[in-house]
Amino acid sequence: MMAQLVFYIFTAVLLFSACMVITARNPVHSVLFLILTFFNASGLFLVAGAEFLAMLLVIVYVGAVAVLFLFVVMMLDVDFGQLREGFQKYAPLGGCVGGILFAELVLAFSHWEMAPSRAAPIAAPELTNTAALGGLIYTHYVLLFQACGLVLLVAMIGAITLTLREKATGRRQNITRQHARTRADTLEMLELDLGESVADRGGFLRPKSSYNEIAVPGSFGLVPETPTNEVASNKEKGA
Repeated sequence: MMAQLVFYIFTAVLLFSACMVITARNPVHSVLFLILTFFNASGLFLVAGAEFLAMLLVIVYVGAVAVLFLFVVMMLDVDFGQLREGFQKYAPLGGCVGGILFAELVLAFSHWEMAPSRAAPIAAPELTNTAALGGLIYTHYVLLFQACGLVLLVAMIGAITLTLREKATGRRQNITRQHARTRADTLEMLELDLGESVADRGGFLRPKSSYNEIAVPGSFGLVPETPTNEVASNKEKGA
């Protein structure tokens, strides 16, 4: 009786938090409700006796994936007004897809039948869930497990490639010249009067002449330096 009560409590909170994930207007709140959903799902795994999957859900999904989602949502400057512009345009298509999925769920649950009695569990050696799951993954399904890892690796590389943008205004420094600098080039001690700021003294500029001295050609809006012989050959071609 107690296990059933705990099951229904976890299920109710899970369904509520899952609905709030897709209905909350603030994306940060959606991610927080997603974390609550993961915790309740792990509680259901504990009720079912799958403690390894419960801890895996908490450590991997809550501790890594959900926190990453929250970090990205809070760091990105998302224009929600622009995202809502196409809502009415694609609402009929979304409604059709949602109606089809709802009809499929109704057909699936309308023909659902409970088994009159469950079969007796097969006697197994004294192994924990973690040991039994590890034995299956790293023996019978080791190739599929490695293939899943490869797919995740390709997905990670693809995400980095798609989001990486080369900008001419990026601050890239010439590492060799940066390491060759001296303390006098980077540090200056000033005695300021009370209420006086560094800006009143002209501010700081490091290097003292210009940032262009240690910047990589082509970065920070700089025009890459063209060798003199290449310039001469271009002039001859133009002539």
